[in-house]
Amino acid sequence: MLEKIIAIDKDLLVFLNGLGSEFFDGFWLTITVQEYWTPFFLLVFYFLAKKIGWKNFLIALVFIALLILVSDQTSNFFKNHFQRLRPCNDLDLKNIIRIVKPSDSYSFFSGHATNSMATTVFVFLIIRRYYKYALLLFLFPLIFAFSRIYLGLHFPTDILTGYAFGATFGFVFYKIYQKYILKD
Repeated sequence: MLEKIIAIDKDLLVFLNGLGSEFFDGFWLTITVQEYWTPFFLLVFYFLAKKIGWKNFLIALVFIALLILVSDQTSNFFKNHFQRLRPCNDLDLKNIIRIVKPSDSYSFFSGHATNSMATTVFVFLIIRRYYKYALLLFLFPLIFAFSRIYLGLHFPTDILTGYAFGATFGFVFYKIYQKYILKD
């Protein structure tokens, strides 16, 4: 069963990664760098602070920092435990896929997917009542994590597992924030 899942995972990676072209490589190399998302984060933080007030916003920032710490360290723990090679280092795939950005670290599961989904779920659950289109925040983890497949750095299951862990962490942190800070 596990072999079948891994085979499907590799086939899906080859398909998705194969959609890329040299023309778009620079774009996806930019998308995958967290610092380039700073204007987006600042805009989201502005809208968040505007609705919940500066005191709750600063507390939310502490929660987000802790959330990223927990998400990132959990991802690193799993990577070091499973030691799954990244697609760019997988001998079966190395000569088939487009490797845009090499990396020597492990693949399972994606810290980019985990962190982006965790923070998005947390922020979304806070601001959804204030903004009609808050659901659009989920474009961030979708685009951000897809960049990892495009670049040849992660398998689809790395991304999906990261999403599952991230969504769970984001929800749990929101519930704690809601109980002790928002007191809803």
